[in-house]
Amino acid sequence: MEPLTVKLETIYSQAIEKSFPQLAGTRATIRPSIHADYQCNSAMALIKKVKELNIEGKLDPKSLAEKLAANVPDNDLIATQTVDKGFINISLQDGYVGKKVLSILKDGIVIVPEKKQKVIIDYSAPNIAKEMHVGHLRSTIIGDSIANILEFLGHEVHRINHIGDWGTAFGMLLAYMEEKFPDYVESPPAIGDLQKFYQEAKKRFDEDPDFNKKSKDCVVKLQSKEPAIYRAWELICEISRKEFQQIYDVLDIHGLIERGESFYQDKMSDMVEDLKKRELIVQDDGRWMFFINGKTKEVPLTVIKSDGGFTYDTSDVACLRYRVATEKADRIIYVTDAGQESHFRSIFAAAQQAGYYDPEKVLVQHVVFGLVLGEKGTKFKTRSGDSVRLKELLDEGIVRAEQKLKEKERDKILSPEELEVAKKAIAYGCIKYSDLAQDRIKNYEFSFDRMLDDRGNTAVYLLYCLARIRSIIRKTGITKSAKELADETKELVLTHPRELRLAKFILKFPDIIMTVSETLSPHTLCTFLFELSVVFSEFYEQCYVIEKIPGGDSEQFKVNMERVLLCEATSYILSLGLKLLGIKLVEKL
Repeated sequence: MEPLTVKLETIYSQAIEKSFPQLAGTRATIRPSIHADYQCNSAMALIKKVKELNIEGKLDPKSLAEKLAANVPDNDLIATQTVDKGFINISLQDGYVGKKVLSILKDGIVIVPEKKQKVIIDYSAPNIAKEMHVGHLRSTIIGDSIANILEFLGHEVHRINHIGDWGTAFGMLLAYMEEKFPDYVESPPAIGDLQKFYQEAKKRFDEDPDFNKKSKDCVVKLQSKEPAIYRAWELICEISRKEFQQIYDVLDIHGLIERGESFYQDKMSDMVEDLKKRELIVQDDGRWMFFINGKTKEVPLTVIKSDGGFTYDTSDVACLRYRVATEKADRIIYVTDAGQESHFRSIFAAAQQAGYYDPEKVLVQHVVFGLVLGEKGTKFKTRSGDSVRLKELLDEGIVRAEQKLKEKERDKILSPEELEVAKKAIAYGCIKYSDLAQDRIKNYEFSFDRMLDDRGNTAVYLLYCLARIRSIIRKTGITKSAKELADETKELVLTHPRELRLAKFILKFPDIIMTVSETLSPHTLCTFLFELSVVFSEFYEQCYVIEKIPGGDSEQFKVNMERVLLCEATSYILSLGLKLLGIKLVEKL
């Protein structure tokens, strides 16, 4: 299904070419409008071009807009055009709207991008031997929703989990484990213990020269893949993976391919040799440095430390090089907190300077997000000042969701099995949606009370709205699927203003999806779904789906099939939108 703005752009681009053949190829500009359904803004932008070409005739915006409107080719989409100053206000034909709603119910929504791309999206990225915290939650949720949307559009999407599993930190941990727990291979600890051991090892590393040396020796042994050390490292990684997977299972995160820093070890060595050979890195106080564009006043990348070890700079440039040269990605997306913005800006600049990627051929993007704050706007920490463990946060969500359902006495309506499904859908859905509904660039305050509110732009509200629509459809007694009903309907005639408003709003969905795929900002989709639910409520208040037959007995009712189909279409769009955001649906709440 082609987005309506794209279809209108094509129509008005043809009008531009017919009006001014010298401007053939100029793309029209279409926007949603508060004055009509859509608006063409092209006349304002054409004034300068028309004057430069010395085209005769009136050259004010209104006259140009009138000329464009007069040269719009015949089509089944536009009902009326009105010119206001330099803008063309466009109203859609009711028949076209009804036909498109039927096509959604028959065939679903399939949006074909201009060009199918191979997309690599790097998100989640926890560290081995450390527990996941709220920062990983944001990266995981935002990254997964973007991956879902790009996949829905038909792109080849590779979901990569770039975990921290290499370097000095593991030398410290392995040295500490060997010293304190020599039998840890046979009796592996829990990940919580590993994090404690890591903190103690870091303290020893900073304060004890002998331990410092021993740790660095362990790094050398690890990089050389000495069997005993390498097996111990594999064990620690496996303990962490199992813990990470429990979180991913709860959040319904699938398809993540692990590519830790260790994966790029040999690729880093190869890249360093290439950079040395081409004299793109220079020695400075025992280190090898990459000065971006030769600017010595700016912070350079440290490619090799004075002890001979590699850094995050090294692995990230090698990683980008591999994704372009070997994996042949067309688009590469990194989803991390805003604190890494400067780092990635330098990585992208260095990779471009080294010739490892061409921004004209490969789109590389850093999707940044703000901090999760406590309810008073302070950093979201435990009382002891530690980062909030993700597992504890999710467990608390389950407790709060169950309390909310019992407050509303849903436990008296739902079976125990239905209650279990509902509380999980609400708990995890509200945590995800609360994050995604925010402009990702901004910090946001985490509040269970707000995210569990069944009023306003929350997952709870949308899930209740969806359950309500499904309940309305069940009450009609119709057992046929939406597709069957649509196939049997020759024409969907919509006459009530609220019917048309809802139908037209539904047709905006493809445009919203295309916008999110370009801006990588899922909150745009959240806002649309909330507004759709509001538009549906306004429709339902004035347009009875089931109504009593005048003069009939109390048991006689009629079902308005046009409105049933609108309910089905709304349900489909709400369900699809929530699924793309990674929110699990529930039939009964």
